[in-house]
Amino acid sequence: MDQIVLQAMQKWPNVPACYGWLALDARGAWRMRDEQTQKQNLPGDKIMHTALVGFINRNYKADEQGCWYFQNGPQRVYVDLALTPYIAHTDPLQGFVLQTGAAMSAVDSVMLTEEGRLLLAAPGQVAAVDDRDLAQCLTQLRMDGEIVSDEALLEWLATQTDKRVLTWQQAETTIPVTRIAAKNIASAFGFVPKPRQT
Repeated sequence: MDQIVLQAMQKWPNVPACYGWLALDARGAWRMRDEQTQKQNLPGDKIMHTALVGFINRNYKADEQGCWYFQNGPQRVYVDLALTPYIAHTDPLQGFVLQTGAAMSAVDSVMLTEEGRLLLAAPGQVAAVDDRDLAQCLTQLRMDGEIVSDEALLEWLATQTDKRVLTWQQAETTIPVTRIAAKNIASAFGFVPKPRQT
């Protein structure tokens, strides 16, 4: 966390938290959501200011209840999550990079939702892969040891009883791919997709 943020938290310890005004979309963009946007359940305006995006990224954390927030000086600004607390992008040098700019830890679990969203889990992290990077990632999938065809993958996703083994091949590591329903992601990984004041 930025030093200036830590100092502000000490100086003003009782600033009320803010809910619903900041969102992380499914492609890893931060979005501002005014009252009208919130009422209409719209994604909000994409934050384009580089310095502000960097400030949010550096001061993005989770509380004890699994609610993710941006510490804006003395105020916690809770974040509505479209998919997961992190969105991963492919990087030719670092492998996967999170929307915060940090490299993702070593992946130890790979999942696909019914819509074909790819999720990667590492210790303390779960990230949905940006859909624009999905085609590149699909080349790492194997079915019964062979590169999986689009048709076979779609069939595997559509048929819960499909017993064929789907795996993720990364360098020398082979990880079994499991199915996860989109509605179960938050509970499976212990985060709150839309924190609200109680």
